[in-house]
Amino acid sequence: MPFTPRTHAPRRLKAALLASAVTVCLVAASAPPTPLGVGDRLFPHLGNPGYDVASYDLALAYSGANDKPLAAVTTIDAWMTEDLDRVNLDFARGKVETVEIDGEPAAYAAAGEDLVITPGKPLSAGQRTRIVVRHSSDPMAGKGGEGGWVRTADGLAMANQADAAHLVFPCNDHPSDKAMFTFRVTTPEGYTAVANGLPSGIERAAAATTWTYRTHHPMATELAQISIGRSTVVHRTGPRGLPIRDVVPTAQRERLEPWLAKTPGQIAWMERRIGPYPFETYGVLMADASTGFELETQTLSLFETELFTDPAFPTWYVDSIMVHELAHQWFGNSVTPRDWSDLWLNEGHATWYEALYADEKADRPLEARMKAAYRASDRWRAAGGPPAEPKASEAGNRLGIFRPNVYDGAALVLYALRQEIGRPAFERLERVWVTRHKDATAGTADFVRLAGKISGRDLTGFLQGWLYGEKTPPMPGHPDWTSDAPAGAAGK
Repeated sequence: MPFTPRTHAPRRLKAALLASAVTVCLVAASAPPTPLGVGDRLFPHLGNPGYDVASYDLALAYSGANDKPLAAVTTIDAWMTEDLDRVNLDFARGKVETVEIDGEPAAYAAAGEDLVITPGKPLSAGQRTRIVVRHSSDPMAGKGGEGGWVRTADGLAMANQADAAHLVFPCNDHPSDKAMFTFRVTTPEGYTAVANGLPSGIERAAAATTWTYRTHHPMATELAQISIGRSTVVHRTGPRGLPIRDVVPTAQRERLEPWLAKTPGQIAWMERRIGPYPFETYGVLMADASTGFELETQTLSLFETELFTDPAFPTWYVDSIMVHELAHQWFGNSVTPRDWSDLWLNEGHATWYEALYADEKADRPLEARMKAAYRASDRWRAAGGPPAEPKASEAGNRLGIFRPNVYDGAALVLYALRQEIGRPAFERLERVWVTRHKDATAGTADFVRLAGKISGRDLTGFLQGWLYGEKTPPMPGHPDWTSDAPAGAAGK
């Protein structure tokens, strides 16, 4: 998700998490159900302990009205990692009808934004369990805030980052628990549904069509994407025969084609720097909606059509934002942060390749951008925390962690590292990082250790200040670079 300042009046998601109630079937238990979490510093109630999701199967029925709840069935296959007499799922903004565990009815109740399920008998560590939840999925934010479904001019799309997938379907909504996904979306005649991964079937019956998609690689819940609309799917071929499919409003297909045609070359540019594209397909979803951001949903990045049609945005800027979301397919999607404090690894790298592309293709010098970032870095750290230890969002602002400190502030860390260890070692580090942790999760400590191994020296002390310091350290090779932070700004 790029930090994309607009040239017109800013549009912000009013992102307070919705305090809507999941319809409750009260549980007769010795203790009241309580919300749990996996201990994420920034989102303490996100995710749930005791199990590891292997796969999600999400079936949705769209009525043709994007202000009405969708009927849904979410099937979760998971391995128990602990003995559990209850299973917590993250879920809100929906009505639960029934819950089954391994084919047997289970009691359930709401606790905060958790759905707490009590099976007929306790679950044992090592056991593989299937949970089936029949529920509705409501695209209307209500008065509590937005996130999850995005209503477009002709249907729906998703924007689940950072903590909003559970506003769409029950899940273990934390990036540390990646899983395989199957999507089955039924739409009325005239609508097209597209989701992450590749199509695995289309079934037409009467005036409805069911579109099925499957991922070939594990995915974090925040990266799930479903597009439903009066859309055209445009196919082309990328490097090494990679299937590319873009999703655009049918009425704007020809107008948007010049932008769509750029993707194969952008993928080739990225592959020359960090290696093969990591997934089974790629494409851009150009949604007729106003979000205020673009989003790196896995294999199908979400963009506002306005980004491509508003002449206020220069061509070089739009190109670089396309590369930003593409770069996330390696950094953030294939290699996923272990927790949200590791966000800098996603956004810093995506910003880095965005800036390199602008440097090479549009004569927007990287060094000038990094020097400007250095001048602002102390202010960014004061406002948002150091890159690897961002401050939590203010209450009612779930997107508050997406501040400049994890974008250009984190790209500045990568620039400093390249200055310190040299370009050849840095470029090798980048390639090894995305290869070693492909389809997995990784954190800041992993990156620091690998940087040390690749460079042949202990970089813990050097990177400590860049990643965690209140003040920005001196820039290697640029002793003249200075911060313009006002005196006493740190800590305010």
